Amino acid sequence: MLPQQLVNGVLLGATYALFALGFTLMFGVLRVINLTYGFYFTAGAFVAWFVTRAGGGLWLALPAAALASGVIAVVVDALLLTRLRRARADELASLMVTLGAVLALYAALAALLGPDIRRLPPAVLGNEAISLDGVRVTQAQLLILGASVVLAGGLVWLVRFSRLGLAIRAVAENPDAAGLMGIDTARVAALVSFVSGTLAGAGGVLIGLAFNAIHPYMGEAMMLRGFVVVILGGLGDIFGALVAGLLLGVIEVLTAGYLASGLKEAVAFAILVLVLWTRPAGLFGRPVARRV
Repeated sequence: MLPQQLVNGVLLGATYALFALGFTLMFGVLRVINLTYGFYFTAGAFVAWFVTRAGGGLWLALPAAALASGVIAVVVDALLLTRLRRARADELASLMVTLGAVLALYAALAALLGPDIRRLPPAVLGNEAISLDGVRVTQAQLLILGASVVLAGGLVWLVRFSRLGLAIRAVAENPDAAGLMGIDTARVAALVSFVSGTLAGAGGVLIGLAFNAIHPYMGEAMMLRGFVVVILGGLGDIFGALVAGLLLGVIEVLTAGYLASGLKEAVAFAILVLVLWTRPAGLFGRPVARRV
């Protein structure tokens, strides 16, 4: 049924948008392509799994996973990317450094915990559902939508209406000028890494809740979707990431429902290539003129 598929697509897209928000914030402010972002997503899912296995509910697992992923993001940024920013290295340097780091982190996690898929306890998922005109929405889906809306709204408020958001926007525009105006750019970079990591970790929990499948390499597939959403919405554009995430979720669900589930990744990649061919700045991004 099309209405059910559209609802499922919007709920899935809300999680994609949440994941991509942190990625686009990190790129828009710090100007780094941080591939370890996918590991933060995986780490958040595993923290939630450990908390729920220990008897904690989602009310504890979600913030614990988000905070743990945020701390990991700050540590990784300090170890790998701070020196590159000081040396004014370009995006390719950060791409190569974080590519090696994320492969090592995935391998270490798989060696430590094993590659098997983990499942959240049945009591965490909830079996009750709301049905309206033939459209069925489960408790887990409502939680996913509610958490995504709250976290995305909190990020928009932080960036647009707070003093910290003003500092973040200043650093994104011109870090040198922001430093001359008294803004601690190193502190802002650490805070951006923390916020981005918390969003990735929360996204890992919600995707783990949606599919009930948690494994060490789950962040790899999400990074492809993250690239699609960020490029489709426009690099560094928060509103664009929200819209593009919802759009990708709907497209994937319709592809799986009416074509074949195995084509979802192919469709995501095709969208990525098509947007790069036709509108490299994204649907909501604007081309940047550079002086030479």
